[in-house]
Amino acid sequence: MITSQQMRAARAMLELDQKDLADLSGVSLPTIQRMEASGGQVRGVVETLVKVISALEAAGIELIGDNAPSQGIGRGVRLRSIAPSARGPETDKKI
Repeated sequence: MITSQQMRAARAMLELDQKDLADLSGVSLPTIQRMEASGGQVRGVVETLVKVISALEAAGIELIGDNAPSQGIGRGVRLRSIAPSARGPETDKKI
């Protein structure tokens, strides 16, 4: 579906704060905050996830899954897989 990192990146690309995304999607601000605070895949009520994803897509965001090609044209951002040590020791966290 969507990760918390994708949500934050999408908001940044659209220059939205969490309240703006809540308003666009019809989801409460505390729900958006919980979704973004989760690690990795966002978990929650499917209907709520669909509302957020639909709002982001309607605003021009294309969510790209792992190993999926982009379907559109234009600019975008994708995090490519790199070795943990290439990101620096501060990001090499063991979970």
